Amino acid sequence: MSIPTMFSLPKNALLNMGLPVAHNVHYQLSPKELTAQAVQRGEGVLNDTGALVINTGKFTGRSPKDKFTVKDELTANTVHWNDFNIPIEEKYFFQLKEKMLAYLSDKELWVRDCYACADDAYRLRLRVVNENPWSNLFCYNMFIRPEEKDLEGFTPHWHIIQAPGFKADPAVDGTRAENFAVLSFTHKTILIGGTGYTGEMKKGIFTMLNYVLPQRADVLSMHCSANMGNDGDTAVFFGLSGTGKTTLSADPNRKLIGDDEHGWTKDSVFNFEGGCYAKCIDLSEEKEPEIYHAIKPGALVENITFIEGTNTIDFSSKKITENTRVSYPLYFISNALEPSIGKTPKNIFFLTCDAYGVLPPISKLTAGQAMYQFISGYTAKVAGTEAGVTEPKSTFSACFGAPFLPLHPGQYAEMLGKKMRAHNVNVWMINTGWSGGAYGVGNRMKLSFTRAMITAALEGKLDTVPCETHPIFGMMMPTTCPGVPTEILNPRNTWTDKNAYDTQAKNLAGQFIKNFEKYASGANEEILNAAPKI
Repeated sequence: MSIPTMFSLPKNALLNMGLPVAHNVHYQLSPKELTAQAVQRGEGVLNDTGALVINTGKFTGRSPKDKFTVKDELTANTVHWNDFNIPIEEKYFFQLKEKMLAYLSDKELWVRDCYACADDAYRLRLRVVNENPWSNLFCYNMFIRPEEKDLEGFTPHWHIIQAPGFKADPAVDGTRAENFAVLSFTHKTILIGGTGYTGEMKKGIFTMLNYVLPQRADVLSMHCSANMGNDGDTAVFFGLSGTGKTTLSADPNRKLIGDDEHGWTKDSVFNFEGGCYAKCIDLSEEKEPEIYHAIKPGALVENITFIEGTNTIDFSSKKITENTRVSYPLYFISNALEPSIGKTPKNIFFLTCDAYGVLPPISKLTAGQAMYQFISGYTAKVAGTEAGVTEPKSTFSACFGAPFLPLHPGQYAEMLGKKMRAHNVNVWMINTGWSGGAYGVGNRMKLSFTRAMITAALEGKLDTVPCETHPIFGMMMPTTCPGVPTEILNPRNTWTDKNAYDTQAKNLAGQFIKNFEKYASGANEEILNAAPKI
C-alpha cells in the first residue's frame, strides 16, 4: 500500500466498508503529491502559477434531479420530500454500494480522513474514498484537515464513496440516469457515481448537516458566507450562487470565517468547511485579489481554458462552462480566521442579483420582511446563462439553498426568526444586480459601491440615516450612504422611463406573491403582511 510513513490507515478501515486491502491505496497524501500524481496520470496540467487544472468531464455542475435520499424508517416522516429531496428505496442503496465496491476492488484508490464543522462540539469525522487523486485534493481543500495526532484511531461518523467511472444502470438501479448521488442517513454514507463534478461531495455533506444539526443540536445550518470585524462583530451573507457570497465575504478589512456553509449555535457561528470553492468566471486581481492570488500550488481549478498558446488561465472564457471553479484551503486567504468560529451575528445580508433592475442596492428589512425574503430566496439569472434564456429569469430557492435542505423550509425559517429576535440582529437586502434598467439596458451595480454600502451598514453609519419606503416591496431605503452616489439608492430614480420601472416592479412583485403561495399556509400574519403590495 502506498501510504506515507507518518500516517497509517487502520487495517480494518476498508474491510469494514467491504473493500479488499490488497491493492494500491494512497492514504492522506499531501497536495503536492496529489497534484504530481494527477499530472503524471494525464488527468490534469499546471497553470502558470502552479495550480492544478482539471476537467470534470461531462458534468460541470451538480445534477439536482439525480440526487436521491434513501427513504426508510428514519427519513420517511422527517424529510420534506419534493423535487430536490427525491426518495429512493433502501434496496437500491445496497445494490449500488455493492456494485461500486466491486468496481473499485481492483482500482487504485485515494483515501482521506477529514472533518466537517469547525466547532469541536458539533464536529463529524468523515472518510472519503476516491478513484482519482484530484478528487482527493478537492477533499483536502474543502473539508477540515485533522492534525497528525488526530488520525490515530480515527473512526468515521460518515463515509463518502466517489467513483466517477462507475455508472449506474437506470433500468435496475432505481436511478434516473447513469450518474447519481445517493445519501443514506441510516447508514451514514454518501454514494456518488457517474460524475466527476467535485461539488457533489461538498454539497452531499452540506445536505447531511442540514438534516442532522437542526434536529439533534438546535443549530441553524445556513447556506451563507461569514466574516468578522476587529471588534468581534460577525456578519452573515446569504445568497444563491452568483450573488456575491464568496466575493463580499473576502473583505481585506475583516477576518473570513467561511464562504459558503455555516452553523449558528446559541452563541456563535462556525464554518462547516476547511476551504473555499470560488467561481472563476471573469475573475480579476483588481476586483477579487484574495481569490485571484489563491490560484497557486495546492489549488484545484476546474473546467477553465487557457489563453491560446499559453498556460495562463482565460478567466473570461465560457468555452467549457460558465461554472468555472477553484477550490483552495482557507489558509490560502491571508485574513482567514483560525479556528473558523465567530460570535453571534450583528448583521445579516440577503444577497440577490436582480437582473430586472427593480430592487434597491441596499435596504433594511423588518423582522417580517426578513422572514418573507428568507423563505422566498430570490435572485434572477441573466440572459445567456442557460440555454433558451433570452431575458431575465427569476429563481426562488427557499432559505437561499432549497436543493440542500432535507427538512421543511419552515423549520429553518422558524429557527432563523427566533435567533434574529433573540439577538436583535439587523437584516439588510443587497442587490448586486442591475440598476437603471433590466439586464441588457441598465448597468450592473459596481462592486465598489456594494462594498461601500455593506461597510456603512457594518459600521453603523446607516443607523440614523433617513429612509424612504419602497412603495411595492416595503423595505426601507437609505437616502444617503458614504461612498455611494445618492441617486442610485432609490432604483426608480435610475430609470429614464419611470412608468417602465413601475411596470417591471409590479411584474416582479407578482412573481414573489405567486411563489409564496406554497408557503402561505405555514406563515404567520407578520410574514404574510410583508408580501409586496401591488
